[in-house]
Amino acid sequence: MKIKSFLARPFASYIYKGVRKGMVTALADQERILQNMLKIGRITEFGKAHKLGDVENYSGYKQAVPIRDYEQFRPWIDQIKEGKHNVLWKGKPIYFAKTSGTTSGTKYIPITKESIPNHINTARNALLCYMAESGNTRFADGKMIFLSGSPVLERVGGIPTGRLSGIVNHHVPGYLRTNQMPTYETNCIEDWETKLHKIVDETINQNMTLISGIPPWMQMYFDELIHRSGKKVSELFKNFSLMVIGGKTRNHTAKLFESIGKKVDTIELFPASEGFFAFQDSRSEEGMLLNTNSGIYYEFVPAGEIFNENPTRLSLAEVKTGENYAMLVNNNAGLWAYNLGDTVRFVSTEPYRVQVTGRTKHFISAFGEHVIGEEVEYSMLKAAEETGTQVTEFTVAPYVSQDAGKSYHEWFIEFENNPANPEAFAGKLEQHLRDKNVYYDDLITGSILRPLKITPVRKNGFIDYMKSIGKLGGQNKVPRLSNDRKIADGLAPWLEK
Repeated sequence: MKIKSFLARPFASYIYKGVRKGMVTALADQERILQNMLKIGRITEFGKAHKLGDVENYSGYKQAVPIRDYEQFRPWIDQIKEGKHNVLWKGKPIYFAKTSGTTSGTKYIPITKESIPNHINTARNALLCYMAESGNTRFADGKMIFLSGSPVLERVGGIPTGRLSGIVNHHVPGYLRTNQMPTYETNCIEDWETKLHKIVDETINQNMTLISGIPPWMQMYFDELIHRSGKKVSELFKNFSLMVIGGKTRNHTAKLFESIGKKVDTIELFPASEGFFAFQDSRSEEGMLLNTNSGIYYEFVPAGEIFNENPTRLSLAEVKTGENYAMLVNNNAGLWAYNLGDTVRFVSTEPYRVQVTGRTKHFISAFGEHVIGEEVEYSMLKAAEETGTQVTEFTVAPYVSQDAGKSYHEWFIEFENNPANPEAFAGKLEQHLRDKNVYYDDLITGSILRPLKITPVRKNGFIDYMKSIGKLGGQNKVPRLSNDRKIADGLAPWLEK
């Protein structure tokens, strides 16, 4: 055993015990965070405008601060960009995390000296909990790759600004720097395809033990490794034992494991520019542990109410398992009742563990069915498993016809291997969705909608589509669902003829 893996054991045990203790104190920690936020917030311009000095508890807070999305926060962010202090939080942010919004254009999310530990320590805690539970510390002695955005930062209003993954790269602990791949110079390459080829150049002959990133990035990395070497990833990296995945994994892990050539352990994470919200703390329990003691106060709105004028707002103490919630974020970077746009479901409340179920704006309800991301993810996963089919990527859009009974859901699917019986595959996909969504089932039963249609997308079609709209790389992912035909029409050049 080498020195890093040896020293990791006692530290992993210490952190793991702290995480377990935090499970018991989650509600008390949430209340303390809210009170601390109110104490600091009342001196800010936002706090004065919302009379936070008069707010004593969560009930009063809900009355004082309305739900906002980024577009409604923009005037406050613009003041910070103009150089003003004490706008949303005390002083000025130490960073802006730059991210693309689907409707708001470029978003600038503040990160403060109080909030940066949330982004850094949560990823660390996820790895250490895995070490403590599994006993696997050997990966700490090998090379680790974190597929991320460029660490090159620009300045906006005097504030260093860049992709969150690039910002976090500046805070990688020194003891991991010697293990980290790729080189800093390669990480600074902006064009993803150029960067990918350089990453493969630098890593193909290394002792890679941990690989981390969002599934589409990792799949492209694996594909290029296989193309270059003619070998499975596990044949190239014989000590590769841990894959850390940001974002939803359900329809990606099968293809990733097929590329690897064997099963390896995985850790699932729920990070965003607005905060690092949850991480997989246990391999034996379902879901990810909500980060309840890391400078974030959470609120939850029943997903079907999020666009109502006066939706129900719940504290963590009020949530139930099995319900689909839109998540609101209040944090020590100055976000207040911020609609993150993600939906989650609690799989446990002792402790609080969640699954990410989709996006509030990514749904289909052209006919009142309100199909959400989790439902199509589940249906695709089951249909693929039952027919031995592998799917690379997919998205779903409504097709609205003026003729009664002629409208349908159109599934654009890039297959890794085509189903042996396409009709049977479509039938299983349809049935699983009907089983998951009673409204969709009623529309099919009543002949308001005809059964779904599958439109095959050629190999690498989704990659080429994302490249064509300038969203290849970054934290950009193909939306699973749209309530319009914008993505469907954009895919037209890459459909199978």
